[in-house]
Amino acid sequence: MTIPSHVDNDRGCLRLVLAVPLILLTLVAAYFCWTALTIRPSGPWDDDAYAGIVLSCVLAIGAAGAVAVLWLLPSVRRIMGWWWVGPAVLLGVIAVLLWVTGG
Repeated sequence: MTIPSHVDNDRGCLRLVLAVPLILLTLVAAYFCWTALTIRPSGPWDDDAYAGIVLSCVLAIGAAGAVAVLWLLPSVRRIMGWWWVGPAVLLGVIAVLLWVTGG
């Protein structure tokens, strides 16, 4: 009979602890991406709405980038699979496309 190592016992708890910032940052990126998609300028003269779209895109990209940077740490990558970072990166790509196309 083999005794499981301490590393195997800690992976579930460590995964739970590391999931909290990844999920929270993904939710922040989703909120700002949703905000950028739902802001509708009243016309071409509505600079405040366009500035709000750009700000929402920048914050969504920042939150998605924070998830990606956190996941790139070797200790996090060893515990968390790539699917944990996938939704945040997709939201970041949507925000970049929205920003580049001008909202």
